[in-house]
Amino acid sequence: MKKVIILAAALALSACSTLKTSSDYDPKVNFDEVKTYAWVVKKTEDTTYNLDGLMDQRVREAVDRELQMKGISKVEADSADVLVNYFTKVDKKINVDTFNTNFGYDPYYYRPGWGWSGSVHTQTTVREYEVGTLVLDMINRETGNLIWRGSVADTIRDKSTPEERVEVVNKAVAAMMLNYPPQQAAK
Repeated sequence: MKKVIILAAALALSACSTLKTSSDYDPKVNFDEVKTYAWVVKKTEDTTYNLDGLMDQRVREAVDRELQMKGISKVEADSADVLVNYFTKVDKKINVDTFNTNFGYDPYYYRPGWGWSGSVHTQTTVREYEVGTLVLDMINRETGNLIWRGSVADTIRDKSTPEERVEVVNKAVAAMMLNYPPQQAAK
């Protein structure tokens, strides 16, 4: 019953969302054996790879919460089954909309035929926007092989309060983690 309630809540959240999620995995891995994880230790101060400061904390807390809800415990890196890491990227997109107006009835068109005209006015609007993507990787600690990758993408909107930012991160990570563990085909 608990799984049904969680699934219903997740579907309700995703129904009104523009979040785009995807995942991929190694089909040879038995994900039932993944019981512990640790975060990859940053080896560089390159801030273009991970988020900085508070957003980094928010992402890590959201992932920690989702993994713990799935029964995976956080441990020290040297004893973890998998190492977890994330990265972000931002893509600029352009949306071009063209539509026609004033086709059909024109009360100012003075010819026989009761004001019907064939006048067409075309209007084009161009809008530039950014799409942010969060990618989460799970790596087998012993082999170093990537075993699962999930991603979530959405249009970036300015959130003015810390509470709104936390809510956006929590929803994004929860939507992405719906795909973990993967539903492997019966062998």
